[in-house]
Amino acid sequence: MRWRASVRPSMHTVFWSYVFVAVGGALGAMARFALNVFMQRDVAFPWGTLGANLLGCLILGMIAHLIAHSTWFNEAGIIPDQYRLLFAIGFCGSFTTLSTMVMELNTMLQRNELFYSFTYLFGTLVGGFACFYFGFAILRSLRAVL
Repeated sequence: MRWRASVRPSMHTVFWSYVFVAVGGALGAMARFALNVFMQRDVAFPWGTLGANLLGCLILGMIAHLIAHSTWFNEAGIIPDQYRLLFAIGFCGSFTTLSTMVMELNTMLQRNELFYSFTYLFGTLVGGFACFYFGFAILRSLRAVL
């Protein structure tokens, strides 16, 4: 039996993949910082991180729908993988944050704020799934209308 050599992407493709992730990551980090500055008024509850995680899930749900139905991207000359690298991995990857959520949960638990910590955990997980689905459903509905 003869094995096919794996197809490796060219250096040009790899380079641009890193550029797309880096640009998306920089934009996502700046957007997260701006949202946190705007929302974080109460020191006791991490509104900024919760907002970023939920909004990021909504955006990722929309991106997932766009990538799943990529005829628009093909007509516009945008390759779905590049779009995924820029927005899903780069932007949403740096906009949302699991590590900050875990650190904030730990801080609330250390202060014995059980109600706030479990509300935050539940709101992030259930809200994140709901926002992802809602984002997907919004674009599915818009696509049906248009």
